[in-house]
Amino acid sequence: MNSRERILGAIEHRAPDRVPLDLGSTSVSGIHVSCVAALREYYGIANGPVKVHEPYQMLGWIDEDLREILGVDAQAMFPHKTMFGHSTLNGWKEWRMPDGLEVLVPADFNVTIGEDGVIYMHPQGDLNAPPSARMPNDGYFFDAIIRQPPLDEANLKVEDNLEEYGPIADETVAYIASASAQARASGRAVVASLGGTALGDIAHVPAVQLKYPKGIRDVAEWYMSIASRPELIRELFERQTQIALANLARIAAAAKNSIDVVFVCGTDFGAQTGTFCSRKTFQSLWTPFYTTINEWIHANTPWKTFKHSCGSVRKFIPDFIECGFDILNPVQCSAANMEAGELKNEFGERITFWGGGIDTQKTLPFGSPGDVREETLRRCEIFSCGGGFVFNTIHNIQARTPVENIATMIDAVHEFNGTK
Repeated sequence: MNSRERILGAIEHRAPDRVPLDLGSTSVSGIHVSCVAALREYYGIANGPVKVHEPYQMLGWIDEDLREILGVDAQAMFPHKTMFGHSTLNGWKEWRMPDGLEVLVPADFNVTIGEDGVIYMHPQGDLNAPPSARMPNDGYFFDAIIRQPPLDEANLKVEDNLEEYGPIADETVAYIASASAQARASGRAVVASLGGTALGDIAHVPAVQLKYPKGIRDVAEWYMSIASRPELIRELFERQTQIALANLARIAAAAKNSIDVVFVCGTDFGAQTGTFCSRKTFQSLWTPFYTTINEWIHANTPWKTFKHSCGSVRKFIPDFIECGFDILNPVQCSAANMEAGELKNEFGERITFWGGGIDTQKTLPFGSPGDVREETLRRCEIFSCGGGFVFNTIHNIQARTPVENIATMIDAVHEFNGTK
């Protein structure tokens, strides 16, 4: 099997020749730029600044030489605009992280420094616009700045929260067609992040790419709106879905069969010990629109659909399956009621677990190499039976994770596969 066949076989619940591996194909299965730089040094690859392809979380791009060493089976196809609205088509420039690491950032990446040393990001690189995110002077990634204008309850408009959604530009369609074809040439499974289908994703609600956002942009206000303004939220999701389907039709026509997996939505429904809403609320507000999107994709393309949700979401997994999602990520086994063996036994034949390979809250950053090896081998044994598993960490590998532990994790996957 080649890498593409390996991942597609796993998604179709056919046992592949070995456990497929993903590192870096999405914004929720990636590696902090400092760790990418550390891996390059660890493996003796020529040094040089690493590209930050997703500056919100400061995720590093994994070049072909490192992908080959790691044995990665998935190939990313990211948008040409970052979360902050920078275009990666305008080139790159060097920037120094607070810890001194030199990285490459999009040319439009512009920040200011506050008197307290806090780094402020400006949307679309416009220094005349108020900052939309901040990084502490000893930090490693950005946090959104809430810029919600005063709400007039009698005059709330869906259009205000639709400002960032609309018909896809011809330039973007052409980029996706070209980038996905280039990714297909890698021989790996192409995982595309197309945008536009993030229904209520809390990372998108503050709209850090907009200079002067309108509508409901405060995270707490958004969560309360699910209960207090459900009709407004339902109308927003309906309008957003209509826009998304029209855009997906244009993308599908242009990209043809160059895409294998599409990142549909990153909306989190789980916290460490419970969920953010009831199943009744999920079924009322999300199920109709997730189902519509998945059904359109499955009827009109060969793409597999990828759903991200952190936390304790076991009770929602039947709903994710009912909505038509093929893949669940990150499979947070450290959360309540998310024991790996039970998840595999109950749902392993109906959905693919993309993640769950190792805990990034404790084991990978703070455990010994022995702890890392043991947990990696155990999760591979549990999840790999009968396919339905793509190895990835539980969410992104964070800054300051020991490079020896990351390398041990990789070695353990190859040990399990008999390819070490």
